[in-house]
Amino acid sequence: MSEDLNYIYKVIRKILNIIIIIVLIYIGAKMAIFYMPFLIAFIISLMVEPAIKYLMRTTKMTRKMSSIIIFIIVFSIIIGTSIWGIVSLISESTNLLQTLNIYIDKAYTQIQEAIGGLGITKISISNNVLDIAENSSREILLKISAWLTEFLTKLINAITSIPVIAIYTVITILSLYFICIDKIYILDLMEHHMPSKWVQKIGTHIKEITKSLGGYLKAEAILILVSFIISVIGLYIFKFIGMNVKYPLLMALGIGFVDALPILGSGSVMVPWAIIAALNGDINLGIAIIVLWIIMSLVRQFLEPKIVSGKIGIHPIFTLIAMYTGFKVIGVIGMLVGPIVLIILKNIFATVIDEGVAKSLFG
Repeated sequence: MSEDLNYIYKVIRKILNIIIIIVLIYIGAKMAIFYMPFLIAFIISLMVEPAIKYLMRTTKMTRKMSSIIIFIIVFSIIIGTSIWGIVSLISESTNLLQTLNIYIDKAYTQIQEAIGGLGITKISISNNVLDIAENSSREILLKISAWLTEFLTKLINAITSIPVIAIYTVITILSLYFICIDKIYILDLMEHHMPSKWVQKIGTHIKEITKSLGGYLKAEAILILVSFIISVIGLYIFKFIGMNVKYPLLMALGIGFVDALPILGSGSVMVPWAIIAALNGDINLGIAIIVLWIIMSLVRQFLEPKIVSGKIGIHPIFTLIAMYTGFKVIGVIGMLVGPIVLIILKNIFATVIDEGVAKSLFG
């Protein structure tokens, strides 16, 4: 009897540990959103850390001096790109909002022409089915229009909230400065205020998570940034030479967002765009987009082996499930957060997964 009670106690304890860890991860995600400026500063500090160390090695300067030089360079880039991005986003978003209904009506007309051009009248399909197909397509387009209108309105409101943006930017820049200069001191301070047992246990998990998740995110951020820069430059060149690219920055942001999603990639946006452009008679734009996509893919294939040290070790089906779960829980941004949470859980419960979840809990 005592053995049975001891077994039940161990199973309940393991299950409670798992629940507590999941709750802590959820709270951590909420805090990360709340303290977003500090998180952004921390991510940027990870990206510029190699440059700081390189400058220290080559010039023999102190960490503080090297950090200040790198910080000034990064600060100039952030301010310059922010001003350009804000002006361009406001202009493009406002123009797209004003002409969105025109694009929706044009898309609906093209769908109707496509249905009529398929020779469906030769097939015995009732008019009711055709009406349902047309009405469904109309409803889908209206939902897309409503979603885009809401998104663009929120984007414009966020961008034009100058005081809020200024506060966020100042806090992010100051945080980046202090993290770069006093990184070692901050780590020592955090370790000093935590119990030694916590430091050992948390330190082990943080090292593993930093090694896999941190390295993966850092590499992906670099690859996405490279893809975004290539797409922005390419789309603006297309616009300047007279091609029908009206919203280059918004399109580049969309390509960058999709490129950030696991499994999917920039091709899931650019290939359909090229096909639609070609079907509309703009063959040159379709070819140009495909060429730009090929260039982005080749650059990514060249850089990825050099930047990404290894695979995350998660089957694509589980990554897809994590993306879907994240989407259902917190919306579109959850498609990015879901796989990240999955990687964290995989590292924390690595022993349980290796042994087999059911075996580890109930064996």
